[in-house]
Amino acid sequence: MDLELFDDAQLLDDKHHDLIKKLVAFCGKQLKLPENTEMSITLVGDDEIERINREYRETDRVTDVISFAIEEGEDDLPLLPGMAKNIGDLFIDPLTVRRHAEDYGHSFERELGYTVVHGFLHLNGYDHIKPEDEAVMIPLQKKILAAYGLTR
Repeated sequence: MDLELFDDAQLLDDKHHDLIKKLVAFCGKQLKLPENTEMSITLVGDDEIERINREYRETDRVTDVISFAIEEGEDDLPLLPGMAKNIGDLFIDPLTVRRHAEDYGHSFERELGYTVVHGFLHLNGYDHIKPEDEAVMIPLQKKILAAYGLTR
């Protein structure tokens, strides 16, 4: 996985940046994605995630993660051999992640991992709106987190 991680406001330390990078690489291997698959994660605060949520999802509230998947449609040109596929971008609010960790009684690392995996799966076409889709996504999410060692 080729991950670009942006944390201009320095919301997390190097230890947590490393956790994100390693977890994304692990997720890519679990889904058997090509090594050169690209994505980005931008860490933002409450105000910015609320603005993004309001502007793009028409939901005026803070959230932990927003995903912008780049989906290939029928009109897209096929990738040339060796060309990287970009799956999209995640925006994660570590402040909300920390609040969720406290609310759910998880460590911050476990909740950060949950948020990264959840967003990663969305970028790869998984969803949980319909019960039949949730029955696929949530067990896969739990399986990845457990295999990585981030359990409740």
